[in-house]
Amino acid sequence: MDNKRTGYGRDRYGAGRANTNQPSNGRRATAADVRAQNRYARDNYGGDRPSAGQGEPSARRLSRDEYAKTHKHKKHGKLFYAGIAALAVAVIAVGAAFAYVQVLSGNLHAGLGNVGKYLVKTNMTKEPFYMLLMGTDGSEERDESGDFGDSYRTDSIMLARIDPVNKKVTLVSLHRDTMVDMGEYGVNKLNAAHVFGGPALSVQTVSKLAGVDISHYAEINFDGFRDIVDALGGIEVDVPMTIDDEDAGGHLDAGPQTLNGDQALILCRARHAYDEIGPGDEYRAANQRLVMSAIAKKLLSADAASMASTVQALSKYVTTDLGVTDIIGLAQAMQGLDPSTDIYSAMEPTTSEYIDGVWYEVNNTAEWKAMMKRVDAGLPPTEGDVVDKTSGTVLATTGDGGATSSGTAGEGTGAVKRGGSVAIRNGNGLAGAGLDATERIQGLGYSANTSNADNFDYQDTVVVYNDSSDKEAAEAIVKALGVGKAVQNSNTYLFEEDFLIVLGADWK
Repeated sequence: MDNKRTGYGRDRYGAGRANTNQPSNGRRATAADVRAQNRYARDNYGGDRPSAGQGEPSARRLSRDEYAKTHKHKKHGKLFYAGIAALAVAVIAVGAAFAYVQVLSGNLHAGLGNVGKYLVKTNMTKEPFYMLLMGTDGSEERDESGDFGDSYRTDSIMLARIDPVNKKVTLVSLHRDTMVDMGEYGVNKLNAAHVFGGPALSVQTVSKLAGVDISHYAEINFDGFRDIVDALGGIEVDVPMTIDDEDAGGHLDAGPQTLNGDQALILCRARHAYDEIGPGDEYRAANQRLVMSAIAKKLLSADAASMASTVQALSKYVTTDLGVTDIIGLAQAMQGLDPSTDIYSAMEPTTSEYIDGVWYEVNNTAEWKAMMKRVDAGLPPTEGDVVDKTSGTVLATTGDGGATSSGTAGEGTGAVKRGGSVAIRNGNGLAGAGLDATERIQGLGYSANTSNADNFDYQDTVVVYNDSSDKEAAEAIVKALGVGKAVQNSNTYLFEEDFLIVLGADWK
């Protein structure tokens, strides 16, 4: 093909190259033709093409500074769009995290009912507050059986005072069988509040009993308890004594060990293992507080991943008014707490009484008020540690590090007092004498049951003990009573408790 006819030649790559000598019609290029070619070159190639009839191009090269300036603008453009993309990813991630937190919080709040109406709000990271902790026998296995309906029994009731400023926690266990007046529901045991009115009535009832405002509520079932302990990788506990209790789930050896969720649950539920020692509910409550302290220690030292795993486990089985951020914020505020010195514990002082065919725990009002006054002031519930020497169970702690599961004093300064059971018999006929005696010895850590003696003709008050090793403890009881004498039993008295007190005419 004749190149002149088309005005274009073919280079060796086959691409058309502009013929700058003359236009396609064979005539000489005019000024208008040159301007048209330059416009075409600028529009399609970003610079002027060589003008017809000229030896040098009309477009100049960019200087180094101009090139750098142009490149900088292009780089800034790339960074801008990369920033927008990163921001979009961050927004999506935050949105997903927020949605996840909302789901977890929704799980935590399920089943609360109108409990918020009775909770007194505080700044939970800046001031002390009370929280009601309840454990129920709910579990997937129980739900699937359909044998128990949709109401759960309250297996554990604990009032906690949490002080984020001084990093102190006080745990006071309440008897499930404490006799309380529930208004329209009449006189009932404390654990019936959850059956009749759920969290709301439970908060109202405990608040009235303790004389304090309650700010937060948490309820956990058996499955949740197991999962939380497992999510933490187990907890370190010094089990006070060997436990064999099929009703609680099995066997535990005594001594320091790492417990998984199932094992921790056995320790918290064991009651009949103590049948030969004393009131099982008191020992079980003490073990529950022991486990709570171990969980707190592990949780407060957990890394972010373990904390997240624990909160996820919490959301499945815990019902609480706290949100995910509340839980994490509180955990962070309490970091630095030492469970051996910063957690106080005790149990509500009561007396077992058989009333109208029902066994109740009757609150020892005077001692209870004194205990709660100490708790509200940020002091330990009791003046000294209380350790049962038979089982080694720590029944009360004052946070001085002195109480150990072996029943001996550590390096702390608090007096270790013996726990156990006492039978009090009114042998003088004076009204209220049994209750008065109970209140006098309760500070020693004993649980007591009262009733009348076989007659009212006893002249002298006596504290009876069986084993000679208990003489010193019996004399301590006499001292607390302010009257009487310690007497070793010579098969004259029959009683199952550790000690027997018979109140005589010398009682004042």
